[in-house]
Amino acid sequence: MKWNLRMVAAQRDLWRPTEVLAAFREVGFAPSLSKVAAMWGGTPVTVRLDDLDKICAALQCTVGDLLQAEPLASTSGMPQQTPRAVGEGETAGPVRPTPQRRTNAPRSLPPN
Repeated sequence: MKWNLRMVAAQRDLWRPTEVLAAFREVGFAPSLSKVAAMWGGTPVTVRLDDLDKICAALQCTVGDLLQAEPLASTSGMPQQTPRAVGEGETAGPVRPTPQRRTNAPRSLPPN
């Protein structure tokens, strides 16, 4: 997900975290300045849904304006596999692995 708080704020002539904090306080959302600065400076790890609603109310935007989906990057140049149904192309076999029994081997003793 791409976090677009700075872009949405800039479209409303809010250029600094302190200006965004003032807009938040107008709708009754009062996070600390450090929390606003963290959201301003990068993508937050988590955002509470009620906080997201208040951010959208303060900036007069939608969640879709703030969050933009990005395609997943492929890992280490491996070709991407097309999605398939669970079990498609698999041969029927036992549901659980069958335990292998050793023949002519005595059991080990329990630890002391």
